Amino acid sequence: MENAIIVAASVLAAGIIGAGASLGATNGDAVVASKAFECMARQPEQASTFQTNMFIAIGLVESIPIIAAVIAIVLVFANPFVK
Repeated sequence: MENAIIVAASVLAAGIIGAGASLGATNGDAVVASKAFECMARQPEQASTFQTNMFIAIGLVESIPIIAAVIAIVLVFANPFVK
């Protein structure tokens, strides 16, 4: 009985982790892209540099939900709280 509660809480926590990470990454990607587009509009001759930096920054922002997904999977399948 107590293991069922722990497993249910772990699945719920994994869902919350996934939702929070995806919302945070979406917000971060939007901020990075909008600031890069503003820079490109102000200095069109440097657009290729800004675009490269934007792709690197978005890649770094997207690594966070991947790490969160791994933590959520470990929480569900290799739960240290289940006896």
